[in-house]
Amino acid sequence: MLRPSFSLSLSKRLTSFLKMASSSTSASAQIPQVPSTEAPWREAFLSHVSSMKSPTFTLSTLHPVPSSSSSSSSTSRSIPALPRARTCIYRGLFASLPVNSHNKAPLNPPVWESDLPTFTTDARMEKTGDLFDTAGEISAGQTGGGGPVEAVFWVEESGTQWRVRGTGWVLGPDVESDEGLRTRQAILARMRRRDPSAQEKGENWSWSKEITAHFGNLSPGMRGSFKSPPPGTPIAVPPGEGEGVGQEVEDMDDEIARRNFRVVVIVPDEVDRVEYKDPKKPRRSVYYYRGRSSQAREPGGEVVGEWEVVEVWP
Repeated sequence: MLRPSFSLSLSKRLTSFLKMASSSTSASAQIPQVPSTEAPWREAFLSHVSSMKSPTFTLSTLHPVPSSSSSSSSTSRSIPALPRARTCIYRGLFASLPVNSHNKAPLNPPVWESDLPTFTTDARMEKTGDLFDTAGEISAGQTGGGGPVEAVFWVEESGTQWRVRGTGWVLGPDVESDEGLRTRQAILARMRRRDPSAQEKGENWSWSKEITAHFGNLSPGMRGSFKSPPPGTPIAVPPGEGEGVGQEVEDMDDEIARRNFRVVVIVPDEVDRVEYKDPKKPRRSVYYYRGRSSQAREPGGEVVGEWEVVEVWP
């Protein structure tokens, strides 16, 4: 993550570059009415992802380029950020954690659901810093972010490509503190109760418990990866105390692993679905999040719930 002083100067360079992302972030932080219906793309998306042998996707972020960068690239000198892409593992929709009989962590009651894809990551990885550094605001805590992202799923089994565009929010150990308020608001604004009358169960739902449940859903070896030396550090640098590759973690509260563990929630503003199953008749639909009481803005667009869907040429 960048130093606060650098982030302040960088924000001016990113103003126009991140205008759309910043505006959507500010709006979502006000907690509008909780969505009442699921996204029109949700059912097909879940069906397709569940058919994948391994639910992987490509995550793209923006990586800020310091003005003093030593890079000789003319591109890095002319724009404030460069694209970064990496393969991640899809971990279900937020508040709907996939069932794992080996998960020993306490689980939240099934009160909430959402249309927000999740993945887990290490706080020390570059993508975590990207989500904070391109959000347009400086966060002093471990929870925050809100930078622009695009997640691309290629589902070979159905011949479909899904592109989910929006903002990425990082959930850390301080998620329930004042520092985590803005992040909780942005996510809660896009969640809905499974049973609106289950108020009592809703009060027993915990953000911290949800993070621990994600940690418990991982294999011991994957949990142990959060005790590895800092990603990208030269091997010549000795690991810190307790750090090392190939470890397995059974303790849900392992100090080192949990310090580095993060859950990232993608809040989508746009979902692009392209179907290539029939090469003679490919189809493409784009879904735009409009919120409630919205009218179609695109030619041929149809409002379904809180979304506008438009069929476009592939």
